[in-house]
Amino acid sequence: MTPLALQQQALLEALFDWPARQSSERLLRHANSMGSTPGRGLAAYQSNGHALAERALLAAYPVLAQMLGEASFADLARAFWHAHPPVHGDMARWGEGLYAYVQASAQLQDEPYLPDVAQAEWFLHASALAPDHVAELSTLALLTTDDAQTLALALAPGLATLESAWPLASILLAHREGKPSLAEVGMQLQERIAQDVVVWRAGYQPQLRQALPGERLLLRALQEGHALEAALNRTTGLDFAQWLPLAVQTGLVLGASHCPKPD
Repeated sequence: MTPLALQQQALLEALFDWPARQSSERLLRHANSMGSTPGRGLAAYQSNGHALAERALLAAYPVLAQMLGEASFADLARAFWHAHPPVHGDMARWGEGLYAYVQASAQLQDEPYLPDVAQAEWFLHASALAPDHVAELSTLALLTTDDAQTLALALAPGLATLESAWPLASILLAHREGKPSLAEVGMQLQERIAQDVVVWRAGYQPQLRQALPGERLLLRALQEGHALEAALNRTTGLDFAQWLPLAVQTGLVLGASHCPKPD
């Protein structure tokens, strides 16, 4: 490897290793051997990288940032930047694994619901980047004429569901929309009320709400490619006749089609 290649490798290590002292020393040795002094430049690169990490994660995780506070969230962003540096140029796609990083953090064990908050927020963030799906609501007439064993439902872009042992929907909605109140959320946390959530995109707007009983299992089965009847057989407690109009009105269901093969 050439001296320049060694210096470039050392620069990357200095930017992303954490703590960075040893890698910075290696960079300085390579630079000194080539007659350059990168100390100030390295500090600027590191500072810019940390600022970029904070901005990128704040865009994807605004609720988590509110819950942790500015200083703690900045520390988390810098640590995650070094533990999981970006692998492509689009920073909007960086940060997917933060929920697992939060889950493994010894400093955050006193707030065990934070990983679920992070995962739900990433689903919301990712839904904005999902490819568009065209709604064909006229195809829903198939539900009145064809066998449910042969039909599938077209679902919204960015659809994701999350099972949680915590009042996850309430936590997110309280911070995003102001309802319910934080006092109500605190009571739900004390009572350990479990809430599953559904995330999708309606038009250009990411959406989140608490899942209805049985809804998460239905949507999961439909996403796995099961026909409507088979998907309904995998859930209990969901009134499909009441759920479907709500799903259509909110852009969660975009149409119906024939399955390639019946289940």
